[in-house]
Amino acid sequence: MRRVINTLGLMLLLGSFAFAQDFKQETDKYRKKYKEEFLHAANSPLKAVDLPFLQFYEPDSSFRVVAKFEKSRGQSFEMPTYSGVNKTYVKYGKLKFRLHGRKQTLTVYRSLSLQSLAKYKDYLFIPFKDKTNGDESYGGGRYIDLKTTDIKNNTLILDFNKAYNPYCAYSDGYNCPIPPSPNHLPVAILAGEKKFGKDHQQATLK
Repeated sequence: MRRVINTLGLMLLLGSFAFAQDFKQETDKYRKKYKEEFLHAANSPLKAVDLPFLQFYEPDSSFRVVAKFEKSRGQSFEMPTYSGVNKTYVKYGKLKFRLHGRKQTLTVYRSLSLQSLAKYKDYLFIPFKDKTNGDESYGGGRYIDLKTTDIKNNTLILDFNKAYNPYCAYSDGYNCPIPPSPNHLPVAILAGEKKFGKDHQQATLK
């Protein structure tokens, strides 16, 4: 019996290790692509020499959760940006989930201007703040992108390891939406992108 228990324990340990390795590889692949996009975007605030200053938390699968989606029928509204220019969004829905045992809620938004473009017709947007802002992460908050197709049977996978900084974290002159107060999480999200490791005034503009 003891041998059976030990064997099961070893199998669980190996399975857990394999999952952790797969998750890390998946996250590393995502971040590699994320960095490469800075080199191809026409309005990118960064050049190749700036990329080593991008910093991230270690991949952590505990910040990848299953969220319950509730559709909203909100009217359009103007979301302020850090430059003072407003952008038009609608509340697309709410995500309810548990993070480390605590209930949390985030509102998902949809850009009316991007919705009219074929490339972004299914694009969804989650701007949020948490207890790491201004300390370990950018003070203005971070973003997570989703697609309408990510929602299946009113659930989706919410992965904070894919949280990224707005362009305003690297340079001035961008219209970065300010996360609305309902999306200010009362916990520290120790996942995703950290503060830029270089004074954003020094980032090279194209």
